[in-house]
Amino acid sequence: MTSRSGLGSRPFPREAERVALLFAFAPVFFAFEIWQLVIAERYLGLKQIARGIDPRELGLGEPAAVCWSLALLAYWTWMAIMLFQPLGRFQFLMLLGISGLGFALRRGSGLKWVLVILTFEGAIRIGMLLSLGALAWRHW
Repeated sequence: MTSRSGLGSRPFPREAERVALLFAFAPVFFAFEIWQLVIAERYLGLKQIARGIDPRELGLGEPAAVCWSLALLAYWTWMAIMLFQPLGRFQFLMLLGISGLGFALRRGSGLKWVLVILTFEGAIRIGMLLSLGALAWRHW
């Protein structure tokens, strides 16, 4: 059974429509990555480090912490599901790999380096999400 995508005359099978819907989450997680960079700068920024403030003492508000935790869970679930799709598999492997490597590096570094690692990690993940968006745009 096929249906029209509305963007052209090429018919899409149902499976392709589901994959296209999964790719539609990329902008949501792009915005989440930007939000993570803003939060990292707020809690781990140079001003905080210069003041000698430990970011663990500032505490993230409970609503923000819940939203952040749920978003991380959804992000990782989305990446895992998308590994089973042939389109963009490399980008999803890179997203997972960079996230895992960044986590490992952050655990073993001091507060001053955590912001640097988070910034580079976020920039690479944002690049991978942009690459996914371009790939999906060209494909559909």
